[in-house]
Amino acid sequence: MKSLITGGAGFIGCHLAENLVRLNHKVIILDNFRTGKKKNIKKIKHKIKIIKCDISKNGNWKKYFKDVDWVFHFAGLVDIVPSIENPKNYFNVNVNGTLNVLQACRKIKLKKFIYAASASCYGIPKKYPTPETSKINPQYPYALTKWLGEELVMHWHRVYKLKAISLRFFNLYGTRSRTTGTYGAMFGTFLAQKLAGLPFTVVGNGNQKRDFTYIGDAVEAIISAAKSDFSGEVFNVGSGKSVSVNRIIKLLDGEKIFISKRPGEPDNTFADIRKIKKYLNWLPKVNIEKGIEILKKNIDDWKDAPIWTKDNIRIATKMWFKYLKK
Repeated sequence: MKSLITGGAGFIGCHLAENLVRLNHKVIILDNFRTGKKKNIKKIKHKIKIIKCDISKNGNWKKYFKDVDWVFHFAGLVDIVPSIENPKNYFNVNVNGTLNVLQACRKIKLKKFIYAASASCYGIPKKYPTPETSKINPQYPYALTKWLGEELVMHWHRVYKLKAISLRFFNLYGTRSRTTGTYGAMFGTFLAQKLAGLPFTVVGNGNQKRDFTYIGDAVEAIISAAKSDFSGEVFNVGSGKSVSVNRIIKLLDGEKIFISKRPGEPDNTFADIRKIKKYLNWLPKVNIEKGIEILKKNIDDWKDAPIWTKDNIRIATKMWFKYLKK
């Protein structure tokens, strides 16, 4: 088997690449290394082919799709504030980039295409746990562009018979999660603060809940989707549980301070995973207690992450409040 991963040096991609290598796949990684890191794939770099390129632009990178069996499209821009500040850039990478990858796939006899979608497409849901049939209501450009990418994938399935599955991930966490200079991912923020001996900056009162899904479980869901006979389906990938931020703080063991609640964010994310259980026979295995223990053992992963304080968060999220406040 031969697999290609766009964004393969990123958080999800690097863990998936290791899993595919263990399955004896020939693995090709396409990445521009703006957010992905070479150190994420250093353990397997001698076993894989690494191509530095930009999938948002046409180029010779398309030749590497030849004879590929599985394509995993995980390249894209993340985070809320930068998407508000520069929506055109997000559209170019997350939408046009997806189109470019889909066009490359039309020229090969692909066995399966897996798209990394986002549960942010649901916006602020009215139903919990939230099923795949819930109303699509993106609250900011990042969420919109990820959903538009999914729409392209499903359209290519219908028109061009692409064997594709879209996975809507809920709050993924784990080792090697991104540590970019942009304020965003909660665990990256908290673990860097813990290393620096600073209090955790908790949004609102900390009672909001999230469906925290361990990366190892997510990778198993990805592989199950690729192996399956299903196509043209959308699946939620979550833990099937919802845990409060205050509970996370207790497990991480530290002091906390509070910052303003942010507009456009749900009070709860909670995946209805009955569909993926039924069709793909997939079940999450790592609970939040075990997952956080793994993070604490690998806390040095975040030693170079930016350290966020109440003051610099206020500056970094200025545009968030300006544009999303009702």
